[in-house]
Amino acid sequence: MPAQANQPLPEGYQLLNYRLLRVLSSGGFSIVYLAHDENEVPLAIKEYLPAQLALRTGDRASPSIPEENLATFRYGMRCFFDEGRALARLSHPNVVRVLNFFRANETVYLVMRYERGRTLQEHVHARSGSLPESWVRRTFAQLLNGLREVHTNKMLHLDIKPGNIYIRNDGTPVLIDFGAARQTLTEEGTKLPPMYTPGYASPEHHMRREHLGPWSDIYSVGASMYACLALAPPQPADSRLEHDRLVPARKAWTGKYSEELLTIVDWCLRLDHLERPQSVFELQQALRGLKEPVLKQRGWPILGQLMGAVAKLRKRRA
Repeated sequence: MPAQANQPLPEGYQLLNYRLLRVLSSGGFSIVYLAHDENEVPLAIKEYLPAQLALRTGDRASPSIPEENLATFRYGMRCFFDEGRALARLSHPNVVRVLNFFRANETVYLVMRYERGRTLQEHVHARSGSLPESWVRRTFAQLLNGLREVHTNKMLHLDIKPGNIYIRNDGTPVLIDFGAARQTLTEEGTKLPPMYTPGYASPEHHMRREHLGPWSDIYSVGASMYACLALAPPQPADSRLEHDRLVPARKAWTGKYSEELLTIVDWCLRLDHLERPQSVFELQQALRGLKEPVLKQRGWPILGQLMGAVAKLRKRRA
């Protein structure tokens, strides 16, 4: 079934005790609305509505779902609902806060705290040059706190990219728009197209998805940091597997950023998932210069020497 243009619910639509004001964003998997509750508190409401499976037109609030798509649609809806339930258990300043989730109109909705600010992608595009290293380090250090909480709760994000990193007006980052439900739907042998973002998705997003793990989110973090320096996404991982033309960060920005930061970005972008940081904690320690990464693979002795030298230098200064 080809992708369709789903019609959003109309402005002013009453969804339980929430009144929809306007569409914030829409894509092939869902629609996000700005809404107010009965106390006029602004909220964001995300509606499960994959365009490959269902179509809403006219005045009907419930989408039309062809019989051949019904089982897949319901399976995806269950995954979306389960993801909402899992996110509702998380309460971390750097992870989107899910306040409620419910079924209506033969689909599922997630009610989230409305954040004021702009995405990292918008922040990058608004600048005329690369972002300062101090800003990159501070922002991603905070973001990793949230991602660590996600992984601690046995969840993966699976769609980390500048468009899904929201920078609040106070400068703090928050992870939004998790892609685990979308990824699960793709894995179930459906005929849906891959649901990931080229350039930010790890090699295992593209193939051998049984290898997906924390290191996959870490690849996406590295790609997002790379985009902060390049003002564009890195070469897609599937293309890199065929012919790796990605210019390493250590080569592209030597002298402009610290060797330590550039080496960490390159480390996150290793094609072999076993050669990347295996946990957010390991990446955090390296980013803070507190611990030398454990790098057993050949080809990385320079990184080990570099991180060790940096750690010793900091100890002397302290």
